[in-house]
Amino acid sequence: MTLADVLLAVPLGLLAGALAGLLGIGGGLIFAPLLLWMGLSPHQALATSTFAIVPTAIGGSYTHWRARTLQLRPGLAIGLSAFATALVFSRLGRLAAGWQLLTLQALLYLLLALTIRGDRRDLGPESDQPLPLKGLTAVGSVAGLAGGMLGLGGGLLMVPLMVSGLSVPIRQAIRLSTLAVACSASAASLQFLHEGRGQWMLGLVLGAVAAFAAQWTAARLDRVNTGTLAWLLKLLSLLLAVDSGRRAVQLALQGV
Repeated sequence: MTLADVLLAVPLGLLAGALAGLLGIGGGLIFAPLLLWMGLSPHQALATSTFAIVPTAIGGSYTHWRARTLQLRPGLAIGLSAFATALVFSRLGRLAAGWQLLTLQALLYLLLALTIRGDRRDLGPESDQPLPLKGLTAVGSVAGLAGGMLGLGGGLLMVPLMVSGLSVPIRQAIRLSTLAVACSASAASLQFLHEGRGQWMLGLVLGAVAAFAAQWTAARLDRVNTGTLAWLLKLLSLLLAVDSGRRAVQLALQGV
């Protein structure tokens, strides 16, 4: 890492962490484009992004756990599923070309932008609401795919799935998503370290900075209107769909 890399990583790491703690994402949507801009190849950028996601998501999850707003059984269901599937998909990601990985990202982001909505029913206490464990296990596998194969935390996938498909209140979905992201990124990181993919030191620097911001915003999640949360997720999805699609076209033309 050069000094210029560090100076760029710190403010963007804070931004990624703030979004991670607020929206239940891992920060990969900021980390991956940044690392590509810094000159890493798609495979190296996605692996390094995964390293950065681990401390970021753990920071947010710890804040929710300390506040007793994270339910144990649903958390175990989605977290263990995310961890197991990430181990599988982290092996498959290296089989795809860089432009194919970025094309998958762009399509996922576009789909999410079209389906994310606010949850008007998210008005009462959340701790007493029973959550579907089987459905959460299935959603956790989505996090494993996103984290292991695409270098994303999966929060932008899981939150809409839980809100729209399982009727989970959006704030509770964000908390569960943060935990699942931590699990999937941890599993994928173990595989990437074993294969020698990515720059773990750069990833940890980004993640350490982001973890502080993630804890701060996670502690203030209940103060944010659910409609605002939904629109932030939608806007991020649209922006990232455009960016990933643009990069995929460039790599496809270069044959990478």
